[in-house]
Amino acid sequence: MLPRYARLKRNRDFRAVYARRRLFHGGVLMLYVRPRTAAERSQGLTAPRFGFVISKKVSKRANIRNRIKRRLREICRLHVLSKMRADAAVDVMFVARTSATDANFSRLMADVETLGRQAGLF
Repeated sequence: MLPRYARLKRNRDFRAVYARRRLFHGGVLMLYVRPRTAAERSQGLTAPRFGFVISKKVSKRANIRNRIKRRLREICRLHVLSKMRADAAVDVMFVARTSATDANFSRLMADVETLGRQAGLF
């Protein structure tokens, strides 16, 4: 599981990422990146935070949506956090497309890698 400091949890945080974002498209995912403001950084919010959005458009079944979300969390915990700078003050949000239901773990990991490189996170 992702550490507590590395999670986007509040609705206002997700809305802030949507409002002030840079968007990157991948095969099965979309990546939204929002750099934090100077005021947020001065409050000590310097670690990267991750959020995941898998809507009912992706699948009507909750177990499939939860599986995608668990896989993305694990990818971010194992691979993305270790490659990012510890002081990268960004909010990162992954949004799954409908083709994510058929994607296996390695396909999701490849898409996260590609999007992370496009966004300049690594």
